[in-house]
Amino acid sequence: MNASGATPSTVEIGSRRIRLTNLDKVLYPATGTTKSDVVRWYADAAPHLAPLAQDRPVTRKRWPDGVHNDPFFEKNLPRGTPEWIERVTIPHSDRDIDYPLIPHDPLDALATMIWFAQQGALELHVPQWTVRDSVPSTPDRFVVDLDPGPGTGLAECSEVALAARELLAADGLEAWPATSGSKGMQLYAPLAGSALEGSEADDVSAHAKKLAQSLTKQLPDLVVWQMTKDLRVGKVFVDWSQNNGRKTTIAPWSLRGRERPQVAVPRSWDELGPGLEQLGMEDARERLADDDPWGGALQPPG
Repeated sequence: MNASGATPSTVEIGSRRIRLTNLDKVLYPATGTTKSDVVRWYADAAPHLAPLAQDRPVTRKRWPDGVHNDPFFEKNLPRGTPEWIERVTIPHSDRDIDYPLIPHDPLDALATMIWFAQQGALELHVPQWTVRDSVPSTPDRFVVDLDPGPGTGLAECSEVALAARELLAADGLEAWPATSGSKGMQLYAPLAGSALEGSEADDVSAHAKKLAQSLTKQLPDLVVWQMTKDLRVGKVFVDWSQNNGRKTTIAPWSLRGRERPQVAVPRSWDELGPGLEQLGMEDARERLADDDPWGGALQPPG
């Protein structure tokens, strides 16, 4: 897909038409990465990102004027959203929110991704549960967020991840790592076939908290499970709260709104270790032609 230049253009994807504007606007000043580059990233990544985010309400974190400006989270679809954007209405305590969904049809999924990029939505965040017939379901995957405190990084996260993998396996959960594109990483495990399948989000979150506490006992000099920030110096915070039904996690293959255009990337276990680094957009793009390092384990069946 060719999307570049200062002149607004309209792209046609299947039966969808999307007007693209300000394509030469620099969104990442440190690298000169433009809105056109972001649009191209989401066009290329759509076949990989979509299956991991389908049926999940998408919260967007938008930087319409670039990462050197303040972003904002957007849950509700804004005025002027094209009618063809798939959506679901979910009641909240104070109001009903219309969230966008990523369609199953590949062309419609691609069109939706391009529309997100046009909106300056650099980051896409999703919950660990899906909607079926417009009704939220119980969680279908377990996530552990490994957040390195001051003085630690991906090398320490890798050590914690390997220990967490063993504990999760003992619970019948097969975990898969992803570097977050920010500082740390996530571990994902499908709940299908485990004792947690069909559990409510509060129960899954409680199980994640026990895991974090077990890791703290196993690696007391490296891990902290409490949320108190003062305790995180020189340690990795195991954020079990990401399993809360009200929380979202960065979608795999989403860009991040950092100084540079880094990407949340699924990784193989063999990659973890002292040399592990976050991947930028171009390095991540090289992986799009490779096989899924998760072997399709986190993609829906069929």
